[in-house]
Formats: sequence, structure tokens, C-alpha cells
Amino acid sequence: MVEQVGRVLGGRYRLVAPIGSGASAQVFLADDTRLRRRVAVKLLHAALADDTLFLRRFESEARLVAGLSHPHIMAVHDWGHDDVPYLVTEYLSGGSMRGILDRGDRLSPSQALVVGLEAARALDHAHRRGLVHRDIKPDNLLFDSEGRLRIADFGLARALAEASVTEPSGTFLGSARYASPEQAHGRPLDGRSDVYSLALVLTESVSGTIPFDTDTALGTLMARTDRSLDVDESLGPLAGPVRRAGALEPEDRPDADGFAVSLMATAERLPRPEPLPLAGTISAGAAPASNENTTQLGADVAVAAVAADTIAPAPLGRRERKVVERRERQAERTERLAAIERGEVRRRRWPWAIVALLLLAGASVGAYFAWQSSQPELHQVPALVGQDVDDLNALVGEFGWNVQLRENRFEGTTTGEIVDQDPAAGAELEEGEDLVITISLGEPLAVVPVDLIGLELAAADLRLGAAGLALGEVTRRFDEVALTDVVLEVVEVLPELPRGSEVALVVSDGPAPRAVPDGIIGVPVADAQALLEAARLVATITEQFDDTVPEGDVVAATPDVGTEVPADSAVELVLSLGPEPIEVPDVEGLDLDDAQDALEAVGLVIIEVEGPPGQPVLTTDPPAGETVFRGDEIVIFTRNANNGNGNSNGNDDN
Repeated sequence: MVEQVGRVLGGRYRLVAPIGSGASAQVFLADDTRLRRRVAVKLLHAALADDTLFLRRFESEARLVAGLSHPHIMAVHDWGHDDVPYLVTEYLSGGSMRGILDRGDRLSPSQALVVGLEAARALDHAHRRGLVHRDIKPDNLLFDSEGRLRIADFGLARALAEASVTEPSGTFLGSARYASPEQAHGRPLDGRSDVYSLALVLTESVSGTIPFDTDTALGTLMARTDRSLDVDESLGPLAGPVRRAGALEPEDRPDADGFAVSLMATAERLPRPEPLPLAGTISAGAAPASNENTTQLGADVAVAAVAADTIAPAPLGRRERKVVERRERQAERTERLAAIERGEVRRRRWPWAIVALLLLAGASVGAYFAWQSSQPELHQVPALVGQDVDDLNALVGEFGWNVQLRENRFEGTTTGEIVDQDPAAGAELEEGEDLVITISLGEPLAVVPVDLIGLELAAADLRLGAAGLALGEVTRRFDEVALTDVVLEVVEVLPELPRGSEVALVVSDGPAPRAVPDGIIGVPVADAQALLEAARLVATITEQFDDTVPEGDVVAATPDVGTEVPADSAVELVLSLGPEPIEVPDVEGLDLDDAQDALEAVGLVIIEVEGPPGQPVLTTDPPAGETVFRGDEIVIFTRNANNGNGNSNGNDDN
């Protein structure tokens, strides 16, 4: 793989470092030199480059997957063929589930619940659009730097299945371990096949063992064709949903949406999950760099939480210190009397009556203190509703109550706000008794509309408002196809958000501005129009006479060449009509000098004067009124001095 580093695919994607490899592909971290971002490039098997059927299916599947828009499906940016087929996707630095398992880490049931819930929702999104993954396994469950899951390689399994290239021996075993019974029988598949595979992955992620695993791919497939999945006890509350997802017959399994619902139902019986032990990509064995690589149960998972041990113990209060001091003094007295009885302490030589009196008094006092110290103290319950849960320890921590927390969503509340308490404020509660506090997880959840892309911004705003959400930050970017203000992308969000949450959108700002192209001046108008059309600009034509630019060529353009204008803007081209025609002025009867001035003033060139120079002008050649052009030559004829009318033989016109 190292020899590929530095290679540029499609003139755009520079391979930076290898991430992983498999039977059908090598994966690289790459730079998108055009958009200046990090991406992942999957470089497929070189032998696939000559498989026409595969390439056709590969392109078709890549186009379908690129149309999926879901926060838990890996985004496909581009695909192409550069000696070998390649696929360009988003880069996820958190590594894969395979990396977690290979490192020896296991997930808790709570962590597995989060992974399963995110995967099931992604599968449901794809299944509703007619796409079945066919190869759900730990290798295809990837994580970003914050631990959010993405399912990778949608469509690739189907394309590879139709390829004529045979993969290396033994490489099918990895996929066979997670194949459904119907895959083993070669029957048609639907989305419930993916649900079965996900159940196997979740089982392995918690227990560390792969159900039905044998030494051969065939044995592994056959082991699951006659019985349903046996669920490991380590899955705890997840066992029920996973068992149903691992049913032998597809009709006995839930679809992906049903699987997600059954997983949600177990959430309140599980504690909050710890951060996922992400494996990373470049260094699969490295520990997470910080606590930022975490995955928590989402805001849409209600968890019934914890009791008094979630509140840190507070320092002893004044009353508690007095009780402890009384108990210690009583214990000291009791121990001293016992020591005296055992002879370990010398008795004072007091009269026996005094000793007896003291013993009786001591016993009475001890009994009193013992009785008093055994009585539980009562404390008045403060008003907690409206307070923040972070302040709870300061409010009730010294009273010794068994504080139990309950969580749910309530309209008009903020996360962490105390919305109910039992007993109510003002009641007296003994030490050790239960104080039940209900905490808000925030506003009730609203479903994010899935059909925002393609709507105008105003319509998308209305759609969000109708769903109980608000329009968030609007980012604009140029798009050559979409009209201005049309929604291009919903910035990554969960399928459900607290009511009133903002949803950020990317909208079209229309096509990018165009520069008036060079090369449109001094060329035929048809050539200039073609250049403008190629730049997505529109030519308008005006005409003018020009003594220097040939007729039909462009004299000038407005705006000037190089000026940036909106796409589809009009650019005015000035078309040359050639030199402007003029009429020869009538100079008959003028003095020669005046006639010359008049003719030269319109741009004519006097090349000869016929006749006496001191005589008035008789005529010109070309004659007055004839159409000529600037720079044309003209001859002036003056009157003959003998007859005054320019007639050389002296005869009158009569």
C-alpha cells in the first residue's frame, strides 16, 4: 500500500496514508486538493478495472448511496475510475468496531444499545429507499472523532457480488460470520437480513464471541440455518431485542425500525453508557486522545437513573456531629465500666454505696443517651421544584435522605431542571427515607422533517416550524444547478431533537459569479457569443461604425473583460459596421482653399486640382452628393479663366 502514497486520483485526491486493506479494496486517508479537506479513498481491486458489469453496477450503486442523507450513514462524496475504480467518502477518525474488538475491548450493554440504535435507524432510512446493505459486520461500523456511528460500504457488497473477479481464498469468511440464514440458502434478501447481521455484531461486541462461528465459511453458514440465535447472558436487558432480531425466519424478526423501538424500550433498565473505547484509524491500537471521544445515550433515550449514591456525600452537619459525639461518649463510658468489671482498671476506694450510686446514675444516663441517639432526626423538605439538579447536593446533601432521581421530558423546561419532588416542600422526612426527584431532560422530542432538501428556504422554515423546530444557521454556497435559496443540505442532526431546537441548513446561492472572458474583442461576433455562452453569460448586440475594426467584428464589451458578474448576466457587445459612409460635400463656386477645407473636414483626401488654382470650384470627382468613405481620394475642378464656366471651347451652353 505504501507505494500508492502520493498518488493523485482524478487529478484531485492525493493519497496521504494507508488506513486499512481488505480482499476487495485498500483504504487511504487523502487530501481533496480542490475543496481542501480530508477524505477517505477506497481503492478497489485492480482486477475489477476490466469488469464492465462490475463498473456499471459500482457506478449505479455509488449514485444511489450518494443520494442517502442520514447522520449515521457514511457520506459518499465522489467516485471514479483511474486505472482502478475508487470511491471517495467522508473521513472518520474514530476507527471501526472491528478495531475496538481486535484490541480486546468489549462494550457494555449500554454502549451496545447506543451502537445498535444508531445502526438500526440508519438501516431503516436505507431500507425505506430500497437499499439493503448485505454486509453488516464490525468492519463496516465506523465512528467519527466524537464516537458517532456511520455505516460504510452501502451498495458495495451488491456490486462485488456481481463481479466476475474471484476474491482471494478465505476472504469470504469474515462476511460469512455475520451473514443471515437466507444468505446462506441463497434466497432473496430484504432489510431483515441486515437486522440479523446487526444482532450478531451486537452479541460479539458485548460477549467477545461470534455466534455460530466455525473454522470454515461453509460451516459457519450452515451452523445458523436450522436454529435461531442463542443470546449470551452478558447482554442483560438487550437479550430480548437481540434474540428477536436473531430469529431463524425473516418473518419472525422485526424490521430495522421495530428493532430500534425494542432497543429504546430497554434503555430505562440500563445505566448511562461510558465513552466508547475508540480505536482510531491510523493507529488502531492507540487509546483515545481525550475524553472528547465519547458516546452517550442520545437525548431521545430516557434513562431512569440512580439513587442516593449519585449525590456526593456532604460534610457532617451540626446536628449530625452532636449525635456522633454523644454516641462516642456513651461508647467510652460503656467500655470503661466493662474494663472496671474485668479488673483492668483499678477501682477507687470509694464507699460501696457511692460506687453503686454512680453506676446506677451512669447506667441511667447511658440509657438516656442511647435512646436519644437511636431516634432518627427529622428534617423539613425544602422547595426543590425549579432548582437545577447540579445544586441538589447543596440543598439536601446533609440530611441523610435516600435521594432517587427520575428523568423525563417536559414541555417548557430546560435540561437538568427539577420539575417534581416527593414528598412536597414543607414535609418532614426522617434520615434514610426516600426523596424522589423528577428531573427534566429538556423539551419533548420533535421529529426532524426528512424532506427539507429541494425546498425553498421560506418553505423549509415553515416546515420546521410546523414540526416544532426552528430555523438555525443558514450557510450559503454556490450551486450550478439549484436555484437561489433552495435547500441543498441539512447540517448533521439526530432524527429527533428537543422541541424548539434550531436546525442548520445549507442553501443555494445560485451559480458562482462569472468573469467576462478574454478573447471577445476584435473577433467575429459569433465567436464572441460562443465564448460568453460557455461562461454562462448572455450576449446582447449593439452596432456602430468604426474606421479601424472590420465589419462584423466586436469593437468593445460592457462590462469590461475580466469583470465578475452574476451567472446568466447580459454582456453588451458592440458590433462594427465598418467605416461610416459620407456624402461628398457640394463645394461648387467656393474658392479653392475653402473647398479643400470642406472636403478635408469630412475626411476626404484631395489628390489633384484640375484648372487654374485662382478660380472658383466648378465640380469634384466624385461629384457632390455621391456616397464615399473617409480617406477616399477626390479631384477638384476649377472654372476655366477664358469662359468662366469651365467649358474649354468657349461656347455657351445654348
